[in-house]
Amino acid sequence: MPSRYEQLDFSNAELSSINERDSLVRIENFPEPARLTVPEAEKLLDSIPPILAGEEFRALIDSLRRSREQGAPLIWTMGAHAIKVGISRHLIALLEAGFITHLATNGAGIVHDTEITCFGHTSEDVPGTISQGGFAVTKETGEILNSSIKRAAEEELGLGEAIGEDITNRNPSNLDVSLAAACLRLGVPFTVHVAIGTDVNHIHPSLDGSALGDSSYRDFKIFCSSVSRLQGGVIVNLGSAVVLPVVIEKAIAINQNMGNNLHGFDGYNLDFIRHYRTNLNPVKRATEVGGHAAHIVGHHEITIPLLAALLLAE
Repeated sequence: MPSRYEQLDFSNAELSSINERDSLVRIENFPEPARLTVPEAEKLLDSIPPILAGEEFRALIDSLRRSREQGAPLIWTMGAHAIKVGISRHLIALLEAGFITHLATNGAGIVHDTEITCFGHTSEDVPGTISQGGFAVTKETGEILNSSIKRAAEEELGLGEAIGEDITNRNPSNLDVSLAAACLRLGVPFTVHVAIGTDVNHIHPSLDGSALGDSSYRDFKIFCSSVSRLQGGVIVNLGSAVVLPVVIEKAIAINQNMGNNLHGFDGYNLDFIRHYRTNLNPVKRATEVGGHAAHIVGHHEITIPLLAALLLAE
């Protein structure tokens, strides 16, 4: 029996080309990570006072290094803002160096990763377009993502996995900046955790809602599998205030229910403000099982290049 309530039909949406759209962020804003020698990195770290956040920053570095050496999971969850502030190449360098063994994002994450990779710009001017009906209706973005979503469901792939394959097969000029493609190349799970109605491609006529739910749910189960091996590892949440923290919570819950040992994982939240959910997941959850946890408060465009420079020193 169909719903008794009226639904808005998206088939008459007027789409516009990304080539005619103004964007706030361009590929030129995505720098390469610094490559320091070990003495240079040690000198830089020594210049940070070992007090309060300075001490916790050192603890984060130690946690990531120790877990990598021990072969324990290093799970990073991130909001889309991290891409929009130009740190994708830093995250890719951390992936290549083994400091990230699972990368999870929300639905907006694949929007910005796809746009910056395939078209060289992203981040719409929302205040300047929404009142005129021009926001969230970029034709190419919806077509690419919704095609990958449909294929993921048909071939029983994870959503992030399908996006990585499709972007790689397109071979765009900015492929080196794609997190989805980098994870695919390195064999690192890249999972996308979608809330229906939150992302621009959800209002495009081409979206298959069933396929979206199927493929993102498969990604949740992939994420839960990574969490099942979390003992002695690290969860770093990078800027997601709600969606990824509650995904972390449910993944921990099902693994504890099934008897998987998560003891001693460390949890860090990196964001420019503290949020209620991030204080619980992963921070409080880590301390509940004997791990270390902390908030590193600061803008990602500053903290992540600094962290990457120290971790990648050669």
